[in-house]
Amino acid sequence: MASGVTTEKVFANAAIITYDHDPGTTNALITSPDGGTTKRYVAMRDFSSFAVVCMTTIATGGVTLVDIVGAEDSSGTNVTTIVSSGTVAADAVGDVVVVECTADQVREVGAAAGYNFDFVGARITCSNSADEAAVTYIRAFPKRAYRGLTANAIS
Repeated sequence: MASGVTTEKVFANAAIITYDHDPGTTNALITSPDGGTTKRYVAMRDFSSFAVVCMTTIATGGVTLVDIVGAEDSSGTNVTTIVSSGTVAADAVGDVVVVECTADQVREVGAAAGYNFDFVGARITCSNSADEAAVTYIRAFPKRAYRGLTANAIS
């Protein structure tokens, strides 16, 4: 029998969301479901760490690079690489690339470049314009844990 008690331990301590990445190009693009028109940046203001899990879902060529980038705002002003996976060959469906960084790294790289970064995102390079991926953003270790940091997203 299922428990009638519900708790929120993981989801009150991490904001986790998965995005569809359909770049339609071999250019490096911020996670986007529509070829770069809608870019997925998230605020780091209240979190200590950020991680990206990128899984190849359509592999004509595959994912070849995953960068975590910092930006000054949600539109991607002054995008700068914070940390990179380096060249990878995620060329089969189900191949996974993981990259992470701390909020301190984001601030330090931004400050060194003369920017005040408060947003992060994943910039993904695919070797074929038909490649696609599922990309999960994980913002962890919030300044204050609270219910609903991770929630169902059904449209």
